[in-house]
Amino acid sequence: MSDRSASQLLPLRDAKACRWDCVALGEVMLRFDPGAGRIRTARRFDVYEGGGEYNVVRALRKGFGQRTAILTALPNNELGRLGEDLILQGGVDVSRLLWRETASAGDGMRMGLNFVERGFGVRPALGCSDRAHSAASQISAGDFDWETIFGASGTRWFHTGGIFSALSGATFGAAQAAMTTARAHGAVVSYDLNYRGSLWANRGGYRAATDLNRKLLPLVDVLIGGVDDFTGLARDADGAVQGPDAAGALARAFPNLKVVAATSRKAHSATLNSWGASLWAADVIYHATNRDHLEIYDRVGGGDGFAAGLIYAFLAGLGPQAAVDYGVAHGALAMTTPGDGSMADLTEVLALLRGDDSRAIR
Repeated sequence: MSDRSASQLLPLRDAKACRWDCVALGEVMLRFDPGAGRIRTARRFDVYEGGGEYNVVRALRKGFGQRTAILTALPNNELGRLGEDLILQGGVDVSRLLWRETASAGDGMRMGLNFVERGFGVRPALGCSDRAHSAASQISAGDFDWETIFGASGTRWFHTGGIFSALSGATFGAAQAAMTTARAHGAVVSYDLNYRGSLWANRGGYRAATDLNRKLLPLVDVLIGGVDDFTGLARDADGAVQGPDAAGALARAFPNLKVVAATSRKAHSATLNSWGASLWAADVIYHATNRDHLEIYDRVGGGDGFAAGLIYAFLAGLGPQAAVDYGVAHGALAMTTPGDGSMADLTEVLALLRGDDSRAIR
């Protein structure tokens, strides 16, 4: 697909007319990492920031040089300030960050925490989140001036997803308001399905998550997820659930969708995965070169790394084949370093796509 065809697929606002290239709406948590050990026996932790939607704009800023911002809420205490400091180190604009006062216990304005084991060999990666009643989970549709963010200031791309939308009824409403206004002002809207069983365990499970996501799909231009995330989103005339490869059926059900991208992963062990993706656009399926024996250091954030690489390629006008290629390469690199966020940059993505070997760079 030519650059011109790519721009017709996803028309983008002029960068000069926008303050940001990409803005994300989502929760930022503190991640506590016991390194090679276990959470249950840890005596010390390394601390990172992370969040499904935030990881995307951080990677776009640090790795790809894009202008990005995060829309979130943090508690006005020492943990919240630590979160802000970590975000600032990532270079993401925090000018729209909401501070919530925490004067009394149980007021629903705390910092979300995420404890993560990397896993090794036959021991899988393990996440243990402690995010109930967080400041971000209380974000509602009226908390941000959407017209100013997407109109007067302007962004070329808006990203959110199924993690933030699932936090509460209020966050679902905030996502819906943001997506509606972003589309009205010409921003491309991407949505990562990002199903998390822990968020839905007592709320209807996967089917309830699918029902929520279907309510937001009419507002989406670019839909992203793991292969398993797509099951149930598209249903045929008889009501049967379509398989994860039925991107065409999904696009017929939601004609606003311009791009549907699905990552695939097979875990041979915690430290050896097969990793790849495919992308549907304008009735054409684009495949990335699968990485059948990808060595994993920390798998958390690989899908967000895929989303960031994909978004960058479209922002750069490179088209759908480059989008799925950049996404898979960047996601693979993101899983070679600790923490949720990617430590890779565009030079490394391009080197991986060229097939450069892994000899030491001196």
